[in-house]
Amino acid sequence: MFGPHLIVDCYKCKKEKIGDVEFIKKFLENLPAELGLHKISEASVKFYNVPTPGISGFILISESHITVHTFIEEGFAAVDIFSCKEFDLEKATNLVVNAFEPEKFEKKFITRGKHYPLEVRKAIQLNMKERMKKA
Repeated sequence: MFGPHLIVDCYKCKKEKIGDVEFIKKFLENLPAELGLHKISEASVKFYNVPTPGISGFILISESHITVHTFIEEGFAAVDIFSCKEFDLEKATNLVVNAFEPEKFEKKFITRGKHYPLEVRKAIQLNMKERMKKA
């Protein structure tokens, strides 16, 4: 298996939160560390007007990425956390729900890369550690 992909759909969120670029940026900047993941970029967050006003943002992590898409007038936020490293799914869900305060939410979990050659990755990582020791 390559890794977990958590999808959290939040309904009837606080509009002042899902319409605040700085709030979304701070959420994306802080979430990786709270889940034991590693940022490799700053969060990129943009406001848009089409099809309806909203915000889209993402942050790259060494394990993959985290995205947020909001639709302000509809009170909807969609959050995806995809990682090649296991993370605490309940903690992640709680962090999303506590941040966006939806009246209702749904979560979906997908296992990505069912046939990914994990043993090859482990061999590469071991080889790289050995190289670093010799350098």
